[in-house]
Amino acid sequence: MLFSIFENSKKRNLISTTPKYLISIVGPTAIGKTALSIKLAQYFKTEIISADSRQFFKEMQIGTAAPNVEELAGAKHHFIHHKSVQDNYNVGAFEKDATSCLEQIFKSNDVAIMVGGSGLYNDAVTKGLDYFPEVKPSIREELNKQLEINGLEHLTTQLKTLDPTAYKTISIDNPHRVIRALEICIGSGKPYSSFLNKEKNKRPFTTITVGLTADRELIYNRINQRVDIMINNGLLDEVKTLLPYEDLNALNTVGYKELFRYLSGEWTLEFAILEIKKNTRRFAKRQLTWFKRNESTLWFDYESDLEKIATSVQAQMV
Repeated sequence: MLFSIFENSKKRNLISTTPKYLISIVGPTAIGKTALSIKLAQYFKTEIISADSRQFFKEMQIGTAAPNVEELAGAKHHFIHHKSVQDNYNVGAFEKDATSCLEQIFKSNDVAIMVGGSGLYNDAVTKGLDYFPEVKPSIREELNKQLEINGLEHLTTQLKTLDPTAYKTISIDNPHRVIRALEICIGSGKPYSSFLNKEKNKRPFTTITVGLTADRELIYNRINQRVDIMINNGLLDEVKTLLPYEDLNALNTVGYKELFRYLSGEWTLEFAILEIKKNTRRFAKRQLTWFKRNESTLWFDYESDLEKIATSVQAQMV
């Protein structure tokens, strides 16, 4: 009996020290990340974490290209439609929730899958977040007023003066990112960029990043086709139901903000759809720029077969 207990104890210790791996699937929108994540989850018999910051919201189904019922049935998913656009849910909260979820997955699996095109949310899980000091809420309120009165260019000009490095590296066409950088500069008296890339807590797992790509023209064609499919599937009706929440940050999203302008009478529907396609293509370009920074990513053509990708991933598991 004592021998049996000792052997069981050794087995538990062996299990607890087994290396854990997070396979992170990245790439531009419409490239096929969802399909690959499900195939890899089935291959490794594990679960999927979504790091797509807009697929969190249950009211935004069509315009975020969230997994459909059949895809969700293909593997267990986490963080799909678990929040409302009215919830105050940010990258910090997601980091805590996702790392806690991974801890649970790794109790019974050595591998987990993460998929999504939101670079910041992806990095929050794989690398951890940068620390920023607390600043007075009144600073953000004032910046929001300046945005409304003077426009985004006025704020980006301020940022260029206060923090040229941040001006060159963040998405300056994203008002939320610009205001965030400015409020740190103003509130702390230090450049926003000075708080980036500090030493963070080491993760108890190894990340293997798999990237999907294709020729730019093909990516853009897939995006155009996806937008047409979304429109045919009822995106406009979905946006109409969200009109009361138009000013929420969650809805400052490609596919929604353009149709809001159509519904306000500012644009024609045809022009709004063209703008969705153009802005989605620009978003895909920014995604590729973000993900290409990681030199350890295993890049594959979007049509690569599962066996080739899985074999390359397993070769990293040493």
